[in-house]
Amino acid sequence: MEDLSFYIGVIGNVISVLVFLSPAGTFWRIIKHKSTENFESLPYICTLLNSSLWTYYGITKPEEYLVATVNGFGILVEAIYVTLFLIYAPSKQIRCKTAALVGILDVGFLATAILVTRLALQGELRIDALGFICAGLNVIMYASPLSAMKTVVTTKSVEYMPFLLSFFLFLNGGIWAFYALLVGDIFLGVPNGAGFVLGTAQLVLYAIYRNAKPSKNVANALEEGTQHEPLISPS
Repeated sequence: MEDLSFYIGVIGNVISVLVFLSPAGTFWRIIKHKSTENFESLPYICTLLNSSLWTYYGITKPEEYLVATVNGFGILVEAIYVTLFLIYAPSKQIRCKTAALVGILDVGFLATAILVTRLALQGELRIDALGFICAGLNVIMYASPLSAMKTVVTTKSVEYMPFLLSFFLFLNGGIWAFYALLVGDIFLGVPNGAGFVLGTAQLVLYAIYRNAKPSKNVANALEEGTQHEPLISPS
């Protein structure tokens, strides 16, 4: 069983790396245009926070090095994404807003979580507290594509729900939920189980609407909607 959980974890790491790298095309566009246009920085700032917390969880809990390593990679990738937002934000106001969010979430909240759990909690209590924080944030992040699913139903178009991202969400949630079941980690299992269910729902919607005729609301969504990647953090 231990060997099986290791191999499943390795597969999960590979899929998680692909999820972390999935927005690379978006950032190549940002670099070429030298502007973040209407893309939002919040998903990447939150994913950086989530990756940092999961890395700390993986380091703190014995034998969870697979969780720590893949999220350590996530810290590096998301830090690059956030840095590009700070460089190529189209206005000083947006740049300041991005910097403020980074300071509050990726520095302030993260430092507080680490200090409180290190100084006030010990042993299993520390691990449980970290697990609750990480799982809660992961559930919120996995739920973020619900807005994209609503848009698909409203516009009868899958333009705002890329297939590969939905597919990787499905795979990532499923493989990590299976890994969590094997190692008996409820904090990994609950959010990734939710991610698997949401990923399945997105694939079903994609199958239903991929050939559907878009409604007139598509044009309005293009004009009024803000472009962003869903909040997804592997682990």
